[in-house]
Amino acid sequence: MTTHFDYDLIVLGGGSGGLAAAFRAAQHGKRVAMLEPGELGGTCVNVGCVPKKAMWLAADLSARVGLAAAMGFDVPTRPTLDWKELVVHRQGYIANIHANYLKRLNDTGVVRVPRKGRLLDAHTVECSDGIRISGEHILLATGAHPQRPDIPGAELGSVSDDFFNLCSAPARVAIVGGGYIAVELAGLLQALGSRVTLLVRGERLLERFDAELTAQLAENLRHQGVHLHFNYRLRELRRDGTDILAYGHDGPVEPRFDQVFFATGRRGNSAGLGLEALGIAVGERGEVEVDDWQDTAVPSVHAVGDIAGKVGLTPVAIAAARKLMDRLFGGQPQARMDYENVASVVFSHPALGAVGLSEEEARQRHGDVRVYCSNFRPMLQALADANQRSLFKLVCVGEDERVVGVHLLGESADEILQGFAVAVKMGVTKAQLDDTVAIHPTSAEEVVLMR
Repeated sequence: MTTHFDYDLIVLGGGSGGLAAAFRAAQHGKRVAMLEPGELGGTCVNVGCVPKKAMWLAADLSARVGLAAAMGFDVPTRPTLDWKELVVHRQGYIANIHANYLKRLNDTGVVRVPRKGRLLDAHTVECSDGIRISGEHILLATGAHPQRPDIPGAELGSVSDDFFNLCSAPARVAIVGGGYIAVELAGLLQALGSRVTLLVRGERLLERFDAELTAQLAENLRHQGVHLHFNYRLRELRRDGTDILAYGHDGPVEPRFDQVFFATGRRGNSAGLGLEALGIAVGERGEVEVDDWQDTAVPSVHAVGDIAGKVGLTPVAIAAARKLMDRLFGGQPQARMDYENVASVVFSHPALGAVGLSEEEARQRHGDVRVYCSNFRPMLQALADANQRSLFKLVCVGEDERVVGVHLLGESADEILQGFAVAVKMGVTKAQLDDTVAIHPTSAEEVVLMR
């Protein structure tokens, strides 16, 4: 006897991973319901990648106007930004994405339920209005949210989501953290008119990236005017009139700010989903524990994206969701996400990108490691007599010098890295890069000219 379910797949969450799963399952001819009470697109579209990149592009334009002035153009060194006009363009772009998603849901027959949901059992979801629906498979794709530290006065600080509510650049800003969100906010706020102080708990920025490149990034940020304080332990925040005072365990460091942003990690949106009653394990950061196939301890329940706690990148969530749907519904039993050599970029100023192993990681895994570096000023920076430097690095292992890591800090690093990520995935060697004719004059040519 075949059990009848209302749907073949129920997706909890309408972010990048959930949408990718819903569309792929529908392509395989399956009946799909998606529960999402908020705007479609999740963190990436609404308070992450997309609006962040819009603000990054604005900050990049501001910096380039300054370079233009240094090269003789009759423009102000510090151009004035109509922040509200920028937000209008940004939100218009996002509205178009929302409209596109809605059209695709309608075209593919995916049923959108604008409600939250929680699991009652391995195949049943109860919507927040009390209606229950059943599915052969349930996918958790509810994402994550930014955390505040447990300190006195934490409510006085803002989180990364709040950045997108700004209508102007705060004059004095403190950003607490040293990860990619902290670095990205620091660079673009400094470029758009704020005086930024970065309060970093650790000894360096971006601990998951190559140390040599992050040291150069820190130097570039200092040249841009960002104040960096490492080994800083924030103790509390206090209000003094319109000012926020930040106190560390070693005493105040430039303690008065107009706004303080916490970039101190994210927590999976697993609370209230009914997971514990089903025996689905949840980690200390709220992430749902899954195996290499995106399966939880309950065979019919799966998870992708930030809530799955693996690699917190939008393209990874999308790829993992599609692979999972191909396995469940597409007749591809071996389909699964390969988490090795996933390229990622921090939209700092300039951008920092990496694929593969850092030098430190390579030395831990491989005995025979050889590193090649190029530290240079890009042509525009040199022409304008500016201080920003690029640092490119190759990490190679073995007698054939297989490239296991490509690390780029500099202008257009985000665009350059994509092609080299393909090469690393295919097992490129240093000799093959050496045999590639350079495109001159570019920054990208440095990757094939290192000796």
